Amino acid sequence: MVGNILGNGSSQNHNNGLEEKLDEFRRLISKTNGDPLRIVCIGAGAWGSVFAALLQDSYGQFRDKVQIRIWRRAGRAIDRSTAEHLFDVINSREDVLRRLIRRCAYLKYVEARLGDRTLYADEILKDGFCLNMIDTPVCPLKVVTNLQEAVWDADIVVNGLPSTETREIFEEISKYWKERISVPVIISLSKGIEAALEPVPHIVTPTKMIHQATGVPMENILYLGGPNIASEIYNKEYANARICGAEKWRKPLAKFLRQPHFIVWDNSDLVTHEVMGGLKNVYAIGAGMVASLTNESATSKSVYFAHCTSEMIFITHLLTEEPEKLAGPLLADTYVTLLKGRNAWYGQMLAKGELSPDMGDSISGKGMIQGVSAVEAFFELLSQSSLNVLHPEEKKHVAPVELCPILKTLYKILISR
Repeated sequence: MVGNILGNGSSQNHNNGLEEKLDEFRRLISKTNGDPLRIVCIGAGAWGSVFAALLQDSYGQFRDKVQIRIWRRAGRAIDRSTAEHLFDVINSREDVLRRLIRRCAYLKYVEARLGDRTLYADEILKDGFCLNMIDTPVCPLKVVTNLQEAVWDADIVVNGLPSTETREIFEEISKYWKERISVPVIISLSKGIEAALEPVPHIVTPTKMIHQATGVPMENILYLGGPNIASEIYNKEYANARICGAEKWRKPLAKFLRQPHFIVWDNSDLVTHEVMGGLKNVYAIGAGMVASLTNESATSKSVYFAHCTSEMIFITHLLTEEPEKLAGPLLADTYVTLLKGRNAWYGQMLAKGELSPDMGDSISGKGMIQGVSAVEAFFELLSQSSLNVLHPEEKKHVAPVELCPILKTLYKILISR
């Protein structure tokens, strides 16, 4: 009796109120006993994998109440050098090594290291290894490679796809939702835009792409942005995030997702946060170039930061009505992306000559460099004469891109080449 009481108390403390938060969200979404809350992450890049792993670490213990899965395409083979690096990572982490041995999964990594076996991205993801983030193992994940199986009955769908793939995949998903009665909640992690020129020039953000592809109401589609770096979040370094969208879902989701080291706030300004999410990747590539070409000069980087944030403010005021100020978490998200992340890394590699724009924007070990497509989209949009603005010095109307010298230069380097 005493043991049970102590055991229950210990379990209660260990849960830190997680089960109560899960029960609260289940009630909100009208789940009955025996019917688990079904969460699926679509896309297994670094941020998508970490997001799924955070949920699994927190709520995976309540198996009868929640099911957490991640979808990625099957068939992506891992090259020999990546297999060798993965083997080194495994043997440098005693906890990971013991876990694989316990799961009888270690031998295949030995065979892959020796070249006697080919590993696949979906296979290693089940063991907690994201192809775009090999150095940061996460918890084992339940991986699904059949898209219909992954999404047809999901209550919460997390979009972890690059913006360049979001529309195509969600158009396919919409085919599996034709007979659905309930409407899912969708959280988009994607950063990037499409430029649409008809009937008037405008941007299409990932949440809007999802809405257009599936017909899911915008009140059920939210955006989650930084400031954060995926690997740092999983290593339990302090991180911040904002979930943006309709109040009906953003406040409950902020509470559901919040953890001691991962503080999630909510905000109603969906458009500004998504536009900034796409813009920061554009200017992060330039930040990487500046850092490399000036040998990490603090003065040069600070001057670049001042100029690029001016361009970002100009662009957001042009494209959105009453945008939120570039301050607080929005400014911090821009700052951390310019300091660190795949887009800044890509800019550094270009400046060093270790990569070339001709190699494309999908880089082995890093995934999609979303800033490249965003450069092209913003340049195309801001080149439209229908958006002309008055030049402050020449006193004549010009296309907005003429007032964005950094964006013009990045376009010349990355797109015109």
